[in-house]
Amino acid sequence: MDYKEDLREALRVLREGGVILYPTDTIWGLGCDATSKEAVEKIFEIKKRKESQSLIILVNGVTMLERYVREVPETASRITELSGGPVTIIYPRGRNLAPGVCAEDGSVGIRITRDDFCNELISLFRKPIVSTSANISTKPSPPDFSGIEESIIDSVAYVVRYRRGDRKKYAPSPIIRTEIDGSFKIIRQ
Repeated sequence: MDYKEDLREALRVLREGGVILYPTDTIWGLGCDATSKEAVEKIFEIKKRKESQSLIILVNGVTMLERYVREVPETASRITELSGGPVTIIYPRGRNLAPGVCAEDGSVGIRITRDDFCNELISLFRKPIVSTSANISTKPSPPDFSGIEESIIDSVAYVVRYRRGDRKKYAPSPIIRTEIDGSFKIIRQ
């Protein structure tokens, strides 16, 4: 199966409300339609995670970002521009997303992906995609595909083939919480 077939199959599953296992600009992730309550519930079931814990989503650029947050703090824009690699920003007020994606305070973690596969998939899907680590919540995030548990692989509707053989060790992105007043806090380095 080639890259384009992977995109077609992943897109089909996302449109049907299913969950995919896919490579991101950081670690492998479990993904679904971030606007679908039913799809998001499947992610929580797979991860054995409480719905009170919010999820990170991927968007393909600022235009899409602005559809899912009420306001983009200037600090967030500067952090994104200056970051040398992937960075997840927590925005104060998310919108137009499924329950469980935003935290109880209404904030939402979003990363503008720089990965070609993710960008193409999101552009075709035309909605944000959940990107949560491919593990059970209490266990460490696998640094590459070979570290993903069989139970996770077996629980999704589609496993992307692209980059499965990549043995480079990836790490989760830094997470920075931003506020409208310009303040920010580093949550994870």
